[in-house]
Order: sequence, then C-alpha cells, then structure tokens
Amino acid sequence: MKIIKEISTYLIIVLIVVLIRTFIITPVRVNGNSMKTTLFDREILLLTKGNRNIKRFDIIVLKFDGERLVKRVVGLPGEHLKYVNNQLYVNDNLIEDSFSNSITSSFDIKELGYEVIPDNHYFVLGDNRSESKDSRFFGMVDIDDIVGKTKFRLYPFKRIGMVK
Repeated sequence: MKIIKEISTYLIIVLIVVLIRTFIITPVRVNGNSMKTTLFDREILLLTKGNRNIKRFDIIVLKFDGERLVKRVVGLPGEHLKYVNNQLYVNDNLIEDSFSNSITSSFDIKELGYEVIPDNHYFVLGDNRSESKDSRFFGMVDIDDIVGKTKFRLYPFKRIGMVK
C-alpha cells in the first residue's frame, strides 16, 4: 500500500510537470545570430506559451517554414511602419528603437504590399538586422504562428536572468 502511495505521488508530479511544459512554459533554444547582441546562438530561453498581450519590442518565438524563430516585435496590427535613416517610424511618429546593433536599411511596409499591418498580424525583426531573416523577408507574422513570448534566459548560466 505504501509503494502504491509513493508511485502515485511521483506520477502526479510527473503529470504536473508535463502539463506545465505542454501548456504553459517550455525551454527554447536560440538558433543563429539574428538576435545578437541581445541573444546569442545556442542560448536557452524560458518560453511562456500563448499569443495574447503581444506588445512592441516583446521577444517572441514564432513558427516559420518548419522552424521556430526568435524575433522582436516592432509593428502591431493597424500600424503603418517604416524605417528611414535607421530610425523607426510608426504612423509617422518617431519611436526609439535601441535594440538593433546594426544599421536598419530604409524600408516601408508598402514595399511588402501593405498600407498598414493587418489585424492579427505583427511585424518582427531580429536585433542583428544585417543577419536576420524576418518580416522584411517573409512578411507579416500571423498571430496563430506565434508560439509565445520570452523574457528569461536559462543558459548559459553566466548570463541567466531577464532579457530585454
């Protein structure tokens, strides 16, 4: 009887861990240098699953072409977005973007065929703009392709902590 009680306790713990990992949080690995110097290749982040309450400059994980990509949200639904002389303009208002470590070439979302970002879509960029495959390449990100947000680095241990 005591063995059954111990086994059931361990099974409950395993079940709780599996449920949390499946539906709430899970580790995710950065692949590549598109988010350098904020995030580096092979770092491990803690991903909070879900696509609600996405805000400008959140770091998200999205599904694209069978991969999971880590990118920064720059444009929100209903906004007109452009970069001119390495500066971000949203609805013709200058927005401070201190995350990029490289020059962002001038562009306008009109070049992608959009006047504004459609409902339930987001415009994402990598912080290392010169090496990033992002919305400039694959277009707007549908909310259903957003796996979740990340704000915490788990590994390497010397860099563990919150991510901005």
